[in-house]
Amino acid sequence: MLNLIALDGPSGVGKSTTAKRVAAALKWDYMDTGAMYRAVTLAFQRADVSLNDRSGVERILASVGYEQRGTSYFLNGEDVSDAIRAPEVTKNVSAVSADPRVRTLLVELQRNLGQIGNWIVDGRDIGTVVFPQAICKIFLAASPEARAQRRFLELQAKGLSTSFEEVLADQARRDHLDSTRDLSPLRKANDAVLLDSSDLSLEEVVEKIVQIYRALPQVL
Repeated sequence: MLNLIALDGPSGVGKSTTAKRVAAALKWDYMDTGAMYRAVTLAFQRADVSLNDRSGVERILASVGYEQRGTSYFLNGEDVSDAIRAPEVTKNVSAVSADPRVRTLLVELQRNLGQIGNWIVDGRDIGTVVFPQAICKIFLAASPEARAQRRFLELQAKGLSTSFEEVLADQARRDHLDSTRDLSPLRKANDAVLLDSSDLSLEEVVEKIVQIYRALPQVL
């Protein structure tokens, strides 16, 4: 077993923010797998390379340099923390993350990182595929409306122009793609704890996850 908390769930449920807070509460490291896929998506967009361009995809994946420093994310040395959250990246990241070539590269990177230390990792297949041996697995859920409202307010705060209806529609599209893709579809691991955050504050969600972890028989 790895001393690692796998936090899975659909888009817009607040996995990244929650994971960062849990990591701080436990004094653990946080691995942002979503940022990895977003960075690769951004690299494809900037190079104007589609997933159908086999040689182009291979070229981009061979040249991508990704690094996480705290809560900042770097693509080939450039801080892209804001750029990877843009609506155009959000719109395309599900398709990119479902590509076997991309997943093979990034899952290997994630597994190598997770072997040493204490981690909380969020994504869509962390507890089912990437780290099935995680000591603690949480599936974070919320109603579609609650998730879309959170994402809408987040984009507004960043000065990005969109509507609630657009966010809700894009979220529904991403949910369908994530849950029906052939490779590592979004689903709850059999041994994961389901946590519905629709009516909970961020602080309450963090507290519940910390309590779930500390209540495990393996934790001293």
